[in-house]
Amino acid sequence: MASHDVTLETFEETVTKDGIVLLDFWASWCGPCRMFGPVFEKASEEHSDIFFGKVNTEEQQQLAGSLGIQSIPTLMAFRDGILVFNQPGALPPAQLEELISAVEGLDMDDVRAKVAAAQQQ
Repeated sequence: MASHDVTLETFEETVTKDGIVLLDFWASWCGPCRMFGPVFEKASEEHSDIFFGKVNTEEQQQLAGSLGIQSIPTLMAFRDGILVFNQPGALPPAQLEELISAVEGLDMDDVRAKVAAAQQQ
């Protein structure tokens, strides 16, 4: 298994890592989560340079609530500590690969400039 459990205690240190962090918010009773789980796990095995984390929303209700998770599965992508993607819904394998490629292709200097400009408003 290439993905890692993420908790309230490990969230901050996880998402502030350099590089790409993908988080899957899920619950065992959620049908779409059970369908997306193997897709996420397979991608984690194919992309060893990316941190793949799973947040069990039943066990981590405080974390899920603080992040505004209202629908699961929800996928979040962070790059160099910046949230660059946040969307509910299960992705098919091809779409997950497109997302990974898009996050890898981001110009992070441009992203940081936009974040800084937004914070000044």
